[in-house]
Amino acid sequence: MKHYLTGAVAGSLLLFSQTVLAEIVMVVHPSNGADLSQTQVQRLFLGKEKKFSDGSAATPINLTNGHPLRESFDTEVIGRSSNQVAAYWSKLVFTGKGVPPKEMDSPAAVIAAVAADASAVGYVDAADVTGDVKAISIN
Repeated sequence: MKHYLTGAVAGSLLLFSQTVLAEIVMVVHPSNGADLSQTQVQRLFLGKEKKFSDGSAATPINLTNGHPLRESFDTEVIGRSSNQVAAYWSKLVFTGKGVPPKEMDSPAAVIAAVAADASAVGYVDAADVTGDVKAISIN
């Protein structure tokens, strides 16, 4: 039993350390020239804006609720806990005033979706970025 607990604690610490060490970057289609501020990202992912700074359509792509990077994104970039974000979207959906961003189950799926859609914007760990998308920092 003692070894099991040690392994569980070590596994939890590893998961926690991966979340803490993640450097979240926004990813867009390589043809997208827009810049993004943190406020613009917040507004896009909360459904308050539908366009990039250059006026072109923006389609936010989220990771699924419960994904460690999603938790970090919600807290660090959106400024709300994942539970608060879920409650926010539940209210908008219930009242017919909004549709939450499409969700992907992995950073690789986010990259594939963004690479296939010039209007898409998502986020991944900087270590997951491929040449199929353009990483932009939030300024």
